[in-house]
Amino acid sequence: MDFSEIGKAIRAARKAKGLSQEQAGSPLRMSRATISGIENGTVSEVGIRKVMALCDQFNLELVVRPREQKLLSWDEQLAENERLKLATLNATRTSAQRD
Repeated sequence: MDFSEIGKAIRAARKAKGLSQEQAGSPLRMSRATISGIENGTVSEVGIRKVMALCDQFNLELVVRPREQKLLSWDEQLAENERLKLATLNATRTSAQRD
């Protein structure tokens, strides 16, 4: 999930409650511009506490979990296999040179 998806979820929850950006931000001491930036993914920096406060306000849960491993294409898998072969070969050569 990227930041724009979080913003879209917050926007949808805010609209479902019938609140304006100003109404949503007021109890949290956030400006309408900050709420807009979060919702649109255009705010340059926002603290995690602000995002969590918005999530709490709209009964949303912010979850952190390991990323799912991306499946490689056939070409990517071949390139990865070649990279691993070269790394193993280099490690073997380095080890042999030390002996």
